[in-house]
Amino acid sequence: MTTDACGFAVFETTLGHSGLAWRGDTVVRCQLPEADPDQARARLAEAVPDAVEAPVPATLVPAVEAVVALLRGEPVDTSVVPLDMSAVPVFHRKVYEFVRTIAVGHTMTYGDVAAALGEPGAARAVGRAMGTNPFAPIVPCHRVLAANGAIGGFSGPGGVATKQRLLALERAHGDQPTLFELW
Repeated sequence: MTTDACGFAVFETTLGHSGLAWRGDTVVRCQLPEADPDQARARLAEAVPDAVEAPVPATLVPAVEAVVALLRGEPVDTSVVPLDMSAVPVFHRKVYEFVRTIAVGHTMTYGDVAAALGEPGAARAVGRAMGTNPFAPIVPCHRVLAANGAIGGFSGPGGVATKQRLLALERAHGDQPTLFELW
């Protein structure tokens, strides 16, 4: 990490109050919405204790706009948002970088992600990485499902219901053909 001051901001989305923390020009944490702005503020303060509430730097305004648009159901590519992964374990970093390539409206399984990383037996490790994702929804962990397309778990606020809502907003479908596509 750089020695730049660390800041955070809470902002409103259609699903509640999200938050973003940064150091310099990179995001160190993004979080899914909370019902109340004080809840979002408290969660950010706990996760990034050296952060001070401040206006979002101009360089990161597009990151906030992308999160707001994504949570409104717009097909936004968040893969260009600059993330500070210096405190992230190496395997998790690989997982997050790969998961950022899953397009809006598409899903993969934990096993698919593990196989794509050349670690076919690491589905559980992928799940652990998703469960500790400090950049949701910029790193769209909600697009990673359990085997056979089952919803799997979700550690964000609201649990599995939030994951289902995010997938519904994106009109997500697995990369398997639907019954109607087979006809």
